[in-house]
Amino acid sequence: MKLATLNTGRDGTLILVSRDLTQAAPATDIASTLQQAIENWATVAPKLEERYAALNAGTAKDTFALDMSALHSPLPRTYHWADGSAYLNHVKLVRQARNAEMPETFWTDPLMYQGGGDCFLAPTEDIEAVSEEHGIDFEGEIAVITDDVPMAVSPEQAASHIKLVMLVNDVSLRGLIPGELAKGFGFFQAKPASSFSPICVTPDELGDAWKGGRLHRPLTVHLNGEKFGEPDAGPDMIFGFPELIAHAAKTRYLGAGAVIGSGTVSNPDANGGPGKPIGDGGVGYSCLAELRMVETILHGAAKTPFMRFGDRVRIEMFDADGQSIFGAIDQKVTKYPA
Repeated sequence: MKLATLNTGRDGTLILVSRDLTQAAPATDIASTLQQAIENWATVAPKLEERYAALNAGTAKDTFALDMSALHSPLPRTYHWADGSAYLNHVKLVRQARNAEMPETFWTDPLMYQGGGDCFLAPTEDIEAVSEEHGIDFEGEIAVITDDVPMAVSPEQAASHIKLVMLVNDVSLRGLIPGELAKGFGFFQAKPASSFSPICVTPDELGDAWKGGRLHRPLTVHLNGEKFGEPDAGPDMIFGFPELIAHAAKTRYLGAGAVIGSGTVSNPDANGGPGKPIGDGGVGYSCLAELRMVETILHGAAKTPFMRFGDRVRIEMFDADGQSIFGAIDQKVTKYPA
């Protein structure tokens, strides 16, 4: 099943989207918002599934052509947004950039920070930034939406609480990160509003690509119209989503609508190297920080700048037949008009 939210206000309006992303059907008589649907998933999901089947069969009522630009992030806001860092190749590289060691515990205990869930960006909304000097970067990721998750849940139990899957652009201000982390109290100013793919899908919609609590498909990233990366989101995800959810719920409950991110999708080379750019025959990257670190390793200094006003990033994932699964996050960086 594929769901989306019309950008009609703070919490938007829930709709169903056809498998080929061309048509939509209203769902407000079942649940007015995605948050309402996820809070009542056991009773709401069967009704949504029935209408989704009718939409794809061409028998649903009141259908309309889907306009991606009219969509918000599936959850325009949420009570809980926590982002992991499950791709340790990415962790290793960005820590190298800060001359920080990689503790052995990172291989057994997931990294996670809690971000601001009160105001997500729409998938085609500009990324407004105060200054280019802050080091504006994109981060292509996968995320899941859960129903109510009990405290101290096991990874095996956590898997059943994954209800929806989507993509993320977890915007980072790299220039602010070192100073914040040096205080020993985590990210805040360095993590402005994130955006999510216009479509979220139930795991069964992903077929064989969803296994082991991971999404095994390349994540395609374009920067200013040029392919920047297409790393596979599956094989190098050290901690799957069940492990990330269990980590987040170790000492607290997660309310329905909690969003858990994977961290930046990243693949090392087959020989264990940091990964090569697309132009050098590699799979590229899902953020600028990784490319800059590789440039530092190879050339002694980073050559690629962080994003500047007017730059555009596009993040998308395709199935085995070349069909977009989630629609695209497609955003331009602009100066905040303070």
